[in-house]
Amino acid sequence: GGTIHLILNNQIGFTTEPREARSTDYSSDLAKGFDVPIIHVNADDAEACLAAVRLAVMYREKFHADVVIDLVGYRRYGHNEADEPAYTQPVMYERIKQTPSVRQKYAAQLASEGVVDSGTADADAEAAYQRLATVQQAVKSGQRAEEPQRIKRESAPEPVTAVTADLLKKLNDELLAVPDGFVVHPKLLKQLERRRDSLTSAEGIEWAHAEALAFASLLVDGGEGGTPIRLTGQDTERGTFSQRHLVLHDIHNGNRHAPIQHLRDAKTPFELHNSPLSEYACLGFEYGYAVEARNALVLWEAQFGDFANGAEVIIDQFLIAGLAKWGETSRLTLLLPHGYEGQGPEHSSARLERFLALGAEGNIRVANCTTPGQYFHLLRRQALHTEIRPLVLMTPKSLLRLPAAASQLNDLVLGKFRTVLWDRDRTWPEKVTRLVLCSGKVYYDIVASPRRAQAPQVKIGRVELLYPFPGNEIGEYARRYPNLKEVVWVQEEPRNMGARKFVLPKIRDVLSSSVTLLDVSRPERSSPAEGYPAAHKAEQERIVAAAYGA
Repeated sequence: GGTIHLILNNQIGFTTEPREARSTDYSSDLAKGFDVPIIHVNADDAEACLAAVRLAVMYREKFHADVVIDLVGYRRYGHNEADEPAYTQPVMYERIKQTPSVRQKYAAQLASEGVVDSGTADADAEAAYQRLATVQQAVKSGQRAEEPQRIKRESAPEPVTAVTADLLKKLNDELLAVPDGFVVHPKLLKQLERRRDSLTSAEGIEWAHAEALAFASLLVDGGEGGTPIRLTGQDTERGTFSQRHLVLHDIHNGNRHAPIQHLRDAKTPFELHNSPLSEYACLGFEYGYAVEARNALVLWEAQFGDFANGAEVIIDQFLIAGLAKWGETSRLTLLLPHGYEGQGPEHSSARLERFLALGAEGNIRVANCTTPGQYFHLLRRQALHTEIRPLVLMTPKSLLRLPAAASQLNDLVLGKFRTVLWDRDRTWPEKVTRLVLCSGKVYYDIVASPRRAQAPQVKIGRVELLYPFPGNEIGEYARRYPNLKEVVWVQEEPRNMGARKFVLPKIRDVLSSSVTLLDVSRPERSSPAEGYPAAHKAEQERIVAAAYGA
């Protein structure tokens, strides 16, 4: 345990003085609140810096705790090469100009101690300078550097994500096992016991159950030696919506037990942690973990998808652009609860539109699953796919226990992840004139409408993978219907949000010119959702009616 924190303290932030940047004497004072020792060291003193690092390492090794090094220095040439820092800090930079460099100071010290004479030190410095000058001249004269590795465009083969029924039944029994004498809350016990029979009952498998089975199957049979899994977030042990319950608590003594961490045939560990209420800090840590552990399935779950905006710096700078900037990628998976259910503007939208706008060059995957079976296969696909990419997943809220959304055992045993789910009704192709495309929970609002029975001419498709967009599959499906007149994109989100702006041009590209492309959504809004349940209900009803052309 323990981390060595290094502050590169330039004593100024571009042009902002310390007195303007903080209310404390030292930039390291935040650590005092956590009883973390702080070592202040002069960056101009090379040997003092070495001593500070040695002390910090010894402290960490001895006490397994954090330690901070405050490396107090300065920028000799300002914020960048073209900057003139004397405009705003004239006194400071006059002193810096008169101060010898660290190399010069250390060379003088070594000479005075008789370790290295000044001539040798100067010769070494000149030799180093000439090496750099030679390289610079080679660049100027047109010698090309080695071509950087480009992002691969070819598609990797799809992994097998189906799992045998025997293995799922075995894992299911282990996921429901508790130690002798361990007493689970009676209400929760009933919920868990339903999972015991759901593999074979008509009620089917709910969302969190499919998730647990996917995790367990990866631990015992994921790849060559199992797949390590790490799941963190503000309420991940229980689940924000009381759906997961991977950690159980004895009602008499509060003891904890996580059945998934005691699977007999598990080849790899399962880490599960409730995290602090800082999306920025937590996602930053998980990104770093996932980049280093490329074969692990690392998942971070937001309490609500809306709160991912607290981690935008990590998302934009690292998760999205890391592959193009540094060749860094990972299997990091963001679980973002998303869907319009009348809970207001702070608990409805994970800002799907932002992630779709940021998707380019095959840098990420963006999905919006609508069945537990799809979720099961997508998790396994993410862990086993040889093309490693982050996954941004819009997860449901009301679908977690919706009977219409439940999956059957065969969906896990025989199925695979499908980028688009199509209606299974047997309408004659010649009768179909309208194709409705949507993504996510709004599908169930559309099919539950009484208008459904009165509209045999309407076919409905759910786009489960939004980026990379399955345009070819949609175009091929649309061509099955010779009398198709309209394709309609339907979404719950406002017109200026959601997937609309992203998908419409891509759908238009794969349709015949004789087919009209329409869209249905909420009006353009500055806020994602209504704050009044009655207004929400009216909007949902209008959207569903418009989906059928009413």
